[in-house]
Amino acid sequence: MIACTGRPFPGAVPWVRRLGLEGPIICYQGAQVRMPSGEVILDHGIGHELAMQVIRFASERDLHVQAYRDDELIVERDRPEAHEYSDHAGMEIHVVGDLDQAMGPTTPKLVIVAASATLERLLPEVRSRWAGRLIAATSMPTYLEFTSVESDKATALQFVCARLGVPQAESVAVGDGRNDESMIAWAGLGVAIEGSPPEVQAAADRTIPGPGRGGIKQLADLLARA
Repeated sequence: MIACTGRPFPGAVPWVRRLGLEGPIICYQGAQVRMPSGEVILDHGIGHELAMQVIRFASERDLHVQAYRDDELIVERDRPEAHEYSDHAGMEIHVVGDLDQAMGPTTPKLVIVAASATLERLLPEVRSRWAGRLIAATSMPTYLEFTSVESDKATALQFVCARLGVPQAESVAVGDGRNDESMIAWAGLGVAIEGSPPEVQAAADRTIPGPGRGGIKQLADLLARA
């Protein structure tokens, strides 16, 4: 089993350890693949100028936007949205004077945190604006995440499967967010959680109930029969 998450590496490691997983960790929405030791084995960040386009877009609309450098969460302003994210991800907020100066040559991903209705309105616009240059998807309803066009969970899963010698047809991916759609579509068996966005369910081979409703048992039974 491989953890595949939008969480930054520091936010993913505690869960990986809790689950007793020892293999590669797909993190930052697939922008990085890391070993539990922290070793980076795949790194596809957003280039600085492209990242600044997103940051200016958010700033012009008074939206909270955050970047990452050296596994640190960096923001220009200490806003409630930053705390919403940091509390969920288990990461400390680092307020910097200027993201342009603090970000570095690349950042694994950018995140706009706002009300879900706001992000639903923004999603078609940002996908059109950066088509072919960035991947934009919601992970949680209030997180709109941007990664390099080279970076999504499907690309990272393909990399890990090749590294571990697992054929595509024997891979299984489970998810419930728009950021999981490409991974679910790529896997030999793609599984969506009931209640996922319609495009995620459409990409899946089957759906299972959500937490507390027997979905994990259904998946385990399915894999045991396979």
